[in-house]
Amino acid sequence: MTRRIRTRIAPSPTGFLHLGTARTALFSWAFARHHGGDFILRIEDTDVARSTQEAVDQIIAAMNWLQLDYDEGPFYQMQRLDRYREVIAGMLAAGTAYHCYCTPAELDAMREAQRARGEKPRYDGTWRPEPGKVLPAVPPDVPPVVRFRNPVDGDVTWADMVKGPITISNRELDDLIICRPDGTPTYNFCVVVDDWDMQISHVIRGDDHVNNTPRQINILRALGAELPQYGHVPMILGPDGDKLSKRHGAVSVMQYEEAGFLPEAMVNYLARLGWSHGDEELFDRAQLVSWFDGQHMARSAAQWDAAKLGWVNAHYLRRLDDGALAQLVADQLARRGIAATADGRLQQMCALFKDRCATAAELADWLGMYYVPVSPTADDLSAHVTDAVRPALRSLRDRLASIDWDKGTIAAAIKEALSAHALKMPQLATALRVLVCGRAQTPSIDAVLSLFTREDVLRRLQAV
Repeated sequence: MTRRIRTRIAPSPTGFLHLGTARTALFSWAFARHHGGDFILRIEDTDVARSTQEAVDQIIAAMNWLQLDYDEGPFYQMQRLDRYREVIAGMLAAGTAYHCYCTPAELDAMREAQRARGEKPRYDGTWRPEPGKVLPAVPPDVPPVVRFRNPVDGDVTWADMVKGPITISNRELDDLIICRPDGTPTYNFCVVVDDWDMQISHVIRGDDHVNNTPRQINILRALGAELPQYGHVPMILGPDGDKLSKRHGAVSVMQYEEAGFLPEAMVNYLARLGWSHGDEELFDRAQLVSWFDGQHMARSAAQWDAAKLGWVNAHYLRRLDDGALAQLVADQLARRGIAATADGRLQQMCALFKDRCATAAELADWLGMYYVPVSPTADDLSAHVTDAVRPALRSLRDRLASIDWDKGTIAAAIKEALSAHALKMPQLATALRVLVCGRAQTPSIDAVLSLFTREDVLRRLQAV
């Protein structure tokens, strides 16, 4: 293709950026970057009643978090109304669009009669101009809509990047409303003008838009515009095979940021939902751009797998610099009302515990014990802090009060207490974990204790 590659993502700000839109944004971004082209952000906000500034802010925040940098935009459709009206006026003059004065009640009656006859409900062309046709008298006080004069014969065919050749007969399409009675243009029309003006070369989007594509192609042809190439990606399904929804868990991108996932992991995981490069499961952003040439997008629906996402995120979490990880954990702790500084001590905690965690939130769940008091369960206390262990705990507490506070010296003090009271390591170590950490399992107890302050450890052992 000699045309410059230009892709776009065009979310509607009637809700937050959900995972399906994020994936198509990722595919569009990677395709443009692979070919050295442009990636554009467009906000489709003509649904004025449902669009909110909060949703716009969340969409932009999600794009920034995923690091899907855009070359142009964000463009807002509501700021382009004059341009849409200009194009509609030209289509009315050219005869490729016309005014329709059917009222909603008349349209309802029309469809009801069609259903009664066993026909597909559709606009019957009452106000469509034809040679020799006499149109009804224009009714007073009925604001018209503008309809596109769709071809009645032939087919619309395109080579879909994902699904292959698709053909839809024009007889399946009625005359689409492109402007409402209040003068607001409709979605399918605005998309066409935007893609035309912005010289979009490739449209990658969800396959719920397949039925919109022949209508948009016909409007583009009526305008004499060059057609983009379309690719319709199957939807993402939940684990139960139904469309991914809130009942499957978080579906907004920023919910995953709040839950402690890393953008690198989310990009990696989303890319593999409906695209592949051989058997590669783990790859960075640069590799994705290098490989994403528009081929190998799957024709079948992808299935969301929370466990797989956790596995991918754990991989990136372990690779993350401890300083950066400490800042993420500090932010997570702050959300819990716990003040923590991403200092050297927190970095050491992250290094010690991160192999046990899939997310920064899970890591914060572990490390909260270093900053706030713990509450061991009654079952753990009765099972592990027994009368047989209490003397050793008291002895160890006395030793810990005066030794150098480091991992090696703490380990030596524990061994001395074990020897003096003829106990095995699991007996004493587990009791220590329950009292100091509030849980029965942790990494090596000497390493864990060394990151507490001496005062906190002695205070938590006072109960024995």
